[in-house]
Amino acid sequence: MNKIQFTCETYAWIMCGDKYIGKIDHMADTASRSGFEGIEPMNLQLGPYWDHKLLKDTLEARGLKLSSVAFVCDWLEPKETEAERKEADRMMDLIQSFSYPVLFMPVQMPQKDRENLDLRHDNFIACVNDLARRAADRGIRSSYHPNSPAGSIFRTREDYDKLLPRLDSQALGWTPDVGHIAKGGMDPVGLIREYRDLVNHIHFKDMFPDGRWAQTGEGSIDFKTVIEDLVQTNYEGWVVFEDECDAAVGDPDGVTLKDGDYIRDTVKAWIPAERLA
Repeated sequence: MNKIQFTCETYAWIMCGDKYIGKIDHMADTASRSGFEGIEPMNLQLGPYWDHKLLKDTLEARGLKLSSVAFVCDWLEPKETEAERKEADRMMDLIQSFSYPVLFMPVQMPQKDRENLDLRHDNFIACVNDLARRAADRGIRSSYHPNSPAGSIFRTREDYDKLLPRLDSQALGWTPDVGHIAKGGMDPVGLIREYRDLVNHIHFKDMFPDGRWAQTGEGSIDFKTVIEDLVQTNYEGWVVFEDECDAAVGDPDGVTLKDGDYIRDTVKAWIPAERLA
């Protein structure tokens, strides 16, 4: 029977600026207290935790797994730059130091505008497909995560329809972020159903109807239907909570603890007990 697990993306601490860079121990403490089974840091946050032994020991001491890593780069050229390729190889080396599967999740850094969109689409898709094929050659699963800031190149339905059919599905899956999908004016439930075969990872964040980010569970996103659809389609893997509400700027720990309460008190009730890890 396919199992579903919950992991904590560390973006809530990124919202505080540089304060928590290299503080994986602090984030892991909070994720563990919140009841998460894993943690998903970004390459931009690791600091001394590029040392795979330090990262392993820190997570194991708190009963956590490294579920996945968010790998943020620009990918503006037709091929990976030398610096991008070097950083990706470093990330894959870290992933391969773990004895269990860790998902590799590319995320494109939003730029200042959406000019030359067709060219930027083409360049990014070529880079991320090549990156995922290199990862697959090393036995690493990958999944692309689009986002929705104003300078993101994949944020509308038209963008997604240009992107998703062109991902190399033999090497690369899709991480739908229900909040970013809604921010782009789309229906997360419908889009995930349409492209379900590509989904191998998923991000949860919430949004108010007026477009402001909400504490997860307090906005308008239909998480219940998304979870029920995942259960019915035998999803196996991580559900990632990545809260970007305003409260995270001053209190990322408190926001994360509330996410843990929401999972325990509400979300797990939507999942048959035998499907929970």
